[in-house]
Amino acid sequence: MTAKTYFVTLAAAAITATSAAAEGELNLYSSRHYDTDERLYSEFTEATGITINRIEGKADELIERMKAEGANSPADILLTVDTSRLERAKDAGVLQSIESETLEARIPANLQDGDNQWFGFSQRARIIFYDKNDVANPPATYVDLADPAYKGQVCHRSSSNVYSQTLLSAVIQNHGEEAAKGWAQGVVDNFARSPQGGDTDQLRGLVSGECDISISNTYYFARAIRKDVDGLPADARANIGWVFPAQNAEGAHMNLSGGGVAANAPNKENAIAFMEYLASDQAQQYFSAGNDEYPAVPGVGLSPSVAALGLFRPDGVDLTEVAKNVPTAQKIFNEVGWE
Repeated sequence: MTAKTYFVTLAAAAITATSAAAEGELNLYSSRHYDTDERLYSEFTEATGITINRIEGKADELIERMKAEGANSPADILLTVDTSRLERAKDAGVLQSIESETLEARIPANLQDGDNQWFGFSQRARIIFYDKNDVANPPATYVDLADPAYKGQVCHRSSSNVYSQTLLSAVIQNHGEEAAKGWAQGVVDNFARSPQGGDTDQLRGLVSGECDISISNTYYFARAIRKDVDGLPADARANIGWVFPAQNAEGAHMNLSGGGVAANAPNKENAIAFMEYLASDQAQQYFSAGNDEYPAVPGVGLSPSVAALGLFRPDGVDLTEVAKNVPTAQKIFNEVGWE
């Protein structure tokens, strides 16, 4: 039996065992706002008979709700986006450590909490996009975004956005605080407009001509390859190039989506079974096919829209350590006037 077959068998066995023990329920608190996740939930229920009850909201609101509910919280699992939010949940005491050989074996060490309180299930690379008509030599690294040669060309999200915070936190981790502050100041000096909008808006800025260079998570562009996205028609996308940064250095920065079992989970066994299901090949493939993300489990195939972006080397930095730099990143944003 191959290692891959062994892991799949483990995940299937966990689901089967839970189903055989009892049909029950699972209370899921989620800040993932993707309609395509419906298939993940329905297939788990079909396989186990476990009914998923969902409460959706913004990550910080859900964490505060779990804190307020305390020991009486009905939450079994918190699902959210970005390591900093997972660490925030851990620091708030709303998650618990669990034992799962399946999760520890399937999820790479840098994508899971050292205390087994959270695990990553999907990833997005945060990369550089540019207008091929106006930029002959696009930035090859994140550091290059601060090069004065790109003055008046760069668009980015606001400093209050978690993606912005985590990227700067990774720059701090990889290059040090002083260098990170110089980088942030250089990017501000190169802004084409005040920070605004979401990732799709950064891509639309390339189409409108407001920006020559922008930063976005890969799944926003891959989604436009797979289906129609307002403001990103096929003819306009043909003029957009992309760079996976720092391929000769630290590698491309990755954002993580993941979850953990709630500290007072009333259905703990069902919660662990669901977490193990999310690490199965079946669920991992759907993260890619349904939401244009990169699987967290190595070796799982990519959807055509994601594969179209090409191969790259991701940054292997410990995302737990990156999350610890968020307060420093916010201080730097404030000091350099990154709105």
